[in-house]
Amino acid sequence: MVQQVSTFLRREFRFLHKPLNPWSRLLLLAAAVTIAASIFFPLWKMHLVAPQYSDGLDLYIFSYKIQGGGLNGQHLNEINGLNHYIGMKPIQEADFLEMRWMPFVFGLIILMTLRSVVFGEMSNVVDLFAIYSYFGSFSIASFWYRLYTYGHSLDPHAPVHIKAFTPRLIGVEQIANFREHSFPQAGAYLLCLSVLLIVLAGWFSRKEQSA
Repeated sequence: MVQQVSTFLRREFRFLHKPLNPWSRLLLLAAAVTIAASIFFPLWKMHLVAPQYSDGLDLYIFSYKIQGGGLNGQHLNEINGLNHYIGMKPIQEADFLEMRWMPFVFGLIILMTLRSVVFGEMSNVVDLFAIYSYFGSFSIASFWYRLYTYGHSLDPHAPVHIKAFTPRLIGVEQIANFREHSFPQAGAYLLCLSVLLIVLAGWFSRKEQSA
């Protein structure tokens, strides 16, 4: 048993100290660029359609802000006005505390990606992937929790009473007389691409010989 554990640890040690070849380093550079680019695009879009809003109302979620569609983001004001009738609190950036530090986390991940390029060991890629995966999972779970809180904290004295609900994270949901469409946008696709590039960076150097 001890021999087996020792063999496993030596194998893992050799794997973590494999050098990254030039292709892997280029893929990591591309991953850093896609993460940086994602900041300028919305991560998510919610589109609400009702008989009185046949063209729909749009809500865009960025890593650092919430922006309504229409002229000067007017859709956000209209959505909050409608939410008032069902007793839902206004959607505002102050409730999304993650938006205050998400850009800094993206900056940290970019720095870790560039560090992997410079030091060029498989262990750097493994650390990067683990931290990035944790951050991504936590962000999605936190986003879902915010949606749940909004739909389950309705004012019982509101003019219109509806059953508590959770807006759909991905897909289509009927909420009262509104039909909600919620889907990821360019920013989220760029982040998914960056994860794929990081995985490929490790894959292309998996057969390199340890120093």
